[in-house]
Amino acid sequence: MRDPELFSPLEDALQIYNPWWRGVERGLPGFRRPVFRELLRDVTELKQIVSVTGPRRVGKTTLVLQIIQHLIAERRAEATQIVYYSLDDPILQRVPEGPRVIDAIVERFFDLKTRRPHPNVRTPVYIFLDEIQRFDRWELHLKKYYDLELPIRWLVTGSASSPIFKKSRESLLGRIKAHHLLPFSFREFVLYGAQDRPRVRRVLEESSAIRDEALSASSGPTLVRRAKELRAALTLDRAGLDGLFRTFLLRGGFPETWDQDDPIRRQEYLVDNQVRRVIFEDLVYATQFRKPRNVLAFYLYLLTRPGEEIRIDAAASEIGADRRMLERYLPLLEMTDLVRTIPKFSRKPLRVKRSNIKAYLVDLGVRNAVMKVDERLFEDETMLGKYAENLVFRTALGWREVVELSYYRDRDREVDFVITLAADRFLPIEVKYTRQPQVSPFLRQFTVDANQELALAVQRDVEPNWREPVAEMGLLEFLLIFG
Repeated sequence: MRDPELFSPLEDALQIYNPWWRGVERGLPGFRRPVFRELLRDVTELKQIVSVTGPRRVGKTTLVLQIIQHLIAERRAEATQIVYYSLDDPILQRVPEGPRVIDAIVERFFDLKTRRPHPNVRTPVYIFLDEIQRFDRWELHLKKYYDLELPIRWLVTGSASSPIFKKSRESLLGRIKAHHLLPFSFREFVLYGAQDRPRVRRVLEESSAIRDEALSASSGPTLVRRAKELRAALTLDRAGLDGLFRTFLLRGGFPETWDQDDPIRRQEYLVDNQVRRVIFEDLVYATQFRKPRNVLAFYLYLLTRPGEEIRIDAAASEIGADRRMLERYLPLLEMTDLVRTIPKFSRKPLRVKRSNIKAYLVDLGVRNAVMKVDERLFEDETMLGKYAENLVFRTALGWREVVELSYYRDRDREVDFVITLAADRFLPIEVKYTRQPQVSPFLRQFTVDANQELALAVQRDVEPNWREPVAEMGLLEFLLIFG
């Protein structure tokens, strides 16, 4: 039986959140990120619940609303059978049974006693719930309706990755398909900037198959041939791409900052939304952690050392913290999507406690905002090399084929990245962003010793070249092919 104290304010809120019920369209960006197609396919074809997590302001809500727009305009879904609601709506603080809001939304469409839809309800019903982590034990509600086999297609989003994945593993195992949305890659940034340049968009969209072929077949000659074709196809656009690259290095992958020409306002926006609020609000909310300033101090320490090998005990000594505390802070920091760490490469199935790591930034624009980095970055060759390595890391982080990202170091011999693609398949990558780069002989030796057919040498700006087993290419080609 419907509770008027709950349903009346909720119904008023739903009318505001769902203007398509009244035939009103919401103004949305025309650009759709490549992940849009995959999410749309999952929502329309899978029985499973679909989840989308990622940092604040990365575009999760926009993707959801674009899917709704497509369902109504292209799939001819009944607009009144699509519900969007944000669970951080302040109205939920004023209703007596706020946690029952998910039940209330389902009851709009179904008689729970008979498990049948109400008259005039066309199924499937689509329910999109934003900021799902705001409700404790939300997964129990979704599990109940999933197990009842009601014809509902669910998509839920959350700003903090921890609550969704932790609880889905415990209660929604096999019932949920998870997606994690990262800030825009350089390739996405170029696609966004080329909305009025159909030839560039076509070239880049056609290049997406190159990545899949390289990671599945490990054919170095084919990769190099296709990279040369891409480079030649974009010759006339090279100056524009170089300009976009400089802009992306400074501004990063959060789209709301791209139109902010005032660098001070841009920095304040990123520091407030992606650092202070993430560490002091989201992290505390998600983990009940009571010492966020210690996490902030460790984050600032890592910011000054992107891509450097870090000894945990040395870091603890320099920061003035206990080693065990830093080991506890690391997963908390990674939970925020501010930094990610990678371990040393090992073929052993079990890892001992990590003593050395390398840390990378998920978005360089956030580092620039905190460190007050400006155009002088392009005069610092050493830091540009670290940024190039970080961009390669960020690109690989988005590969769905990756089992593990790691690095190899033994005395003075190093491979920047060893990407595990399967139990016996690795992709070694070396990054050298210098004026006159040379491929390290050890990269070739490591690849041969590991019985692998392909390694990548990513350099500043070179013509793609195949020197078995190493494929050489420029950084821009790598980012546009693999991003």
